[in-house]
Amino acid sequence: MQKKIMNIINLSGEVCPMTFVKTRLAIEKINYGERIKVIFDSSEAEVNVPRSLKELNHKIIEINKLDQNNFYIIIEK
Repeated sequence: MQKKIMNIINLSGEVCPMTFVKTRLAIEKINYGERIKVIFDSSEAEVNVPRSLKELNHKIIEINKLDQNNFYIIIEK
């Protein structure tokens, strides 16, 4: 059974470190076992956000490109 993504957060236009700060705040609002999808357009975020999430032991379910400039991460708390 696939888990439902509870929230989609679009952080296009945001730059590091705010991409991670806002991602972390969004994760704090969900319950353990829930997932969020966060959309980014920052190349720095593509490297820094997953690394920071792993350091905090959050589970990255998927990282995928939407197009040349945008990607998303699905995170489970």
